[in-house]
Amino acid sequence: MIPLQSVAILFVALGALCVVLARDVVRQALLFSVYGFGLVVLFMVFQAPDVALSALVVSGIAYPLVLVGAIARVAAHKKRRAE
Repeated sequence: MIPLQSVAILFVALGALCVVLARDVVRQALLFSVYGFGLVVLFMVFQAPDVALSALVVSGIAYPLVLVGAIARVAAHKKRRAE
């Protein structure tokens, strides 16, 4: 295993730990994006560009947008219900 692979694995492991320990849902979604980009780097280091591209689209763009949109919709629903 080359040192770059070890660093990439360590970065992904730390990113996963940060996502799990985050309490706020919005912060967790943002950390998940950073974790997703770490996975993209990891896949590129292990020479899997097709998997890296899929991970980039899903974990870096699509999932956080859907999650933040859902959070905003729930918050708006709660606000309307409170009035």
